[in-house]
Amino acid sequence: MTLSQSILERQLSRPFKYFDQVDSSNDVAKAWLAAGAPEGAVVIANEQTRGRGRKGRSWRTPPNAALALSLILKPAEAHLTRLNMVAALSVYDLAEEVGCEALGIKWPNDVEIDGRKVCGVLPEALWEADRLVGAVLGIGVNVRVDFGRSPLRDSAISLEDAVNRRLDRAQLIASLLRRLEHWYAQIAAPGLHETWKNRLMSLNRAVAVDGVAGVALDALPDGSLLIRDDKGRIHQAGSGELYALSDERGAR
Repeated sequence: MTLSQSILERQLSRPFKYFDQVDSSNDVAKAWLAAGAPEGAVVIANEQTRGRGRKGRSWRTPPNAALALSLILKPAEAHLTRLNMVAALSVYDLAEEVGCEALGIKWPNDVEIDGRKVCGVLPEALWEADRLVGAVLGIGVNVRVDFGRSPLRDSAISLEDAVNRRLDRAQLIASLLRRLEHWYAQIAAPGLHETWKNRLMSLNRAVAVDGVAGVALDALPDGSLLIRDDKGRIHQAGSGELYALSDERGAR
């Protein structure tokens, strides 16, 4: 069964806009936010043709095969970087709820099933001069995307392939939004960071971020990652930026 306005109305009690096809749910959500949308409102699409991932990567949502939604939020500016944690933990919980195993989070927000990516996340903030208006949290989850002949078949997976049964996308959306509400309510709490960090697979492993390769040492409360390169220098990666902090002897 495909998604529709009427089906979603039976599942959701929050304000939402549904589109059978849209270029980018994040773009629609940002325009709605600028026009005064309430916190918790969500844009949902059956198909997304020009979605985006981190660093401008394209993310297409094929029709009838995935979840594509953008949630409107109004966090404190100090908590913006924690939206990655909120999204990753919510998708992790959703995958666990439907019976997926071998779950983990690849820094900063990729949920993986047995080492293969099942979702894409893109938080974007909306500013008026130096005032934060709010943020949209874009999430795409593979439900029944067929990767059989795709170049991504070894690196991506869909929920239905992982659990070997049909899933109701409207119910998945409702469940995901409940988990997002749960974790967003804890955005300032230590437990959000602690749970996210405990589910990270990247720590104590070789990583490469923004051209710097090394071992991931720690994930900080703001969501950034500490990396020690092969010369012992410590780098901090976060929010698309990476900069050197110190050599190993000074990092205490």
